Amino acid sequence: MSAQRLPLRSEVDPADCWDLASLFPSDEAWEQEFSRWEAQIDGYRRFQGKLAKSVRQLARALAFDNEFERTAERLGTYAYLKTAEDTTNSTYQRMQGRFQNASTRAAAAASFMRPEILAVPDETMRAWLESRELAPYRLQLERLLRYKPHTLSEPEERLLAQQSEVAETARQVFRQLHNADLTFGTVTDERGRRVPLTHASFSLLLQSPERRVREAAFRQYYQQFAAHRHTLAATLHGSVQRDVFYAQARRYPSALHAALFPDQVPVTVYDNLIAAVRGALDSLHRYYDLRRRALKLRQIHHYDTYVPLVPGLRTYYPWDKAVELVVAALAPLGSEYTSTLRQGLLARWCDRYENVGKQSGAFSAGTYDGAPYILMNYQPRVLDHVFTLAHEAGHSMHSWYSARSQPFQYYDYSIFVAEVASTFNEQLLGRYLLQRATTDRQRAYLITREIDDIRATIFRQTMFAEFERQIHALVEQHEPLTIERLRSVYRELLEAYFGPRFTLDEELELECLRIPHFYRAFYVYKYATGMSAAIALVNRVLEGGQAELDAYLGFLRGGSSRDPLDLLRDAGVDMERPEPVQAALEYFDRRVNELAQLL
Repeated sequence: MSAQRLPLRSEVDPADCWDLASLFPSDEAWEQEFSRWEAQIDGYRRFQGKLAKSVRQLARALAFDNEFERTAERLGTYAYLKTAEDTTNSTYQRMQGRFQNASTRAAAAASFMRPEILAVPDETMRAWLESRELAPYRLQLERLLRYKPHTLSEPEERLLAQQSEVAETARQVFRQLHNADLTFGTVTDERGRRVPLTHASFSLLLQSPERRVREAAFRQYYQQFAAHRHTLAATLHGSVQRDVFYAQARRYPSALHAALFPDQVPVTVYDNLIAAVRGALDSLHRYYDLRRRALKLRQIHHYDTYVPLVPGLRTYYPWDKAVELVVAALAPLGSEYTSTLRQGLLARWCDRYENVGKQSGAFSAGTYDGAPYILMNYQPRVLDHVFTLAHEAGHSMHSWYSARSQPFQYYDYSIFVAEVASTFNEQLLGRYLLQRATTDRQRAYLITREIDDIRATIFRQTMFAEFERQIHALVEQHEPLTIERLRSVYRELLEAYFGPRFTLDEELELECLRIPHFYRAFYVYKYATGMSAAIALVNRVLEGGQAELDAYLGFLRGGSSRDPLDLLRDAGVDMERPEPVQAALEYFDRRVNELAQLL
């Protein structure tokens, strides 16, 4: 049978693509705005050496900087989204490169601001913060003042700003290799069709009811990572070195402390998450053994962990049907939320399907002035992709609410709270489907999916968080991250998290080389804390009344107007306490017990 072929970007129906006109109506409009914005870089010069002279000068400088950054957000998002459409398109690679270059020059031009502001005597600054002129920037300044122990002299800050583009090299090399250069061939599926093996189709093939298909996809996929293992190890090492360099240059105790500092999240939150999940691994191991027995396997491998346990129960949700399902599930959030989301998803907020060169995975890219865009590589036969749509919709509606409720400087929320908004939606969708299940087979199917969601979001991401903590600690101890060292560290974690009765293939040790999130240090733990908080907040909204819903919508509107832990406390959950994570893990254990009875 002939192989399926991915379309070129030029062959994709425009109705299935996002419409970026809310950012710029055309590339030409982008070019005009870019030229105007780039010329404004020199505008920083008129403020240099003057920020400590008066409240008025400081207020004018902050107003200029915020307006400059607001335009930069539109320009940068447009360039990034155009590049994501087709990572092989050199026109948009150049567009993004020019923007990044100009951003680096702008950061260098503005590098005097932080040290000048921090040089203002404390008593003077306290008085200034009470002034009318600085009222819009008070929180912004208070947060900046926290960085006083970690801010260098003006010449040193300028040097750090000038090399920021170079510091992105490891991430850019990984992105190009991962999205553009790695090719995986084709795999013959259970129907005898030759299916292109891609990042997007990999997850679909791992759900094949035929084990030979799953195993073939698994081994063939990892062959490419094995072939490039030394290069990928070098890029990961370079990214970790970058994190450690910046942390040490700015006098943080560690790269982990540096990553948690902006959100004012104590390291104990990170460590307590790992400790709690480690303490619940028996439930996870029990689930893997339950899966092994349900699939009638003597040994369970990683490629057996995504296939549905209820055979023959297939799903098919074309785009419009998926949107209506998500909107119906999110009804508890109110008509404004659901009608806005429905209109956006059925119009052109979302770039829906895979094409040659398109960035893998999914993401939301909200901006202050544009639509909250979503990139998908949607597969209608993969139920997880419906949940991914709900997840990214959570991010986009978070952006929609915050942009309409906060000034620019306080609208862009932290990732720590972003993952709450997205997994909250997934929880609502899962419970909506489960309430409408009419047979034990359907319940078993949906409970398995929910278990796998918690497994992927809390257990798996916490394992990733452990890996990040360990490899950064190694570099801080001056140990190089060779491919052998990376595989050894990752193997130990695999053995702990998958348990003694799980068969680990050597290829799985290479998984650490393919995770894009590792190029944004200490990001992944927020998935686990986010889901834990989301489970608590979903219970609160569903079991409560208007006050509980208003508290949650207030959280979405909050942007970054308060610190993340305070925003969550206002919404009704305290993530500095162990109860939310422990409750989520207990919920997982109950679901495993329920599944065991159904199977």
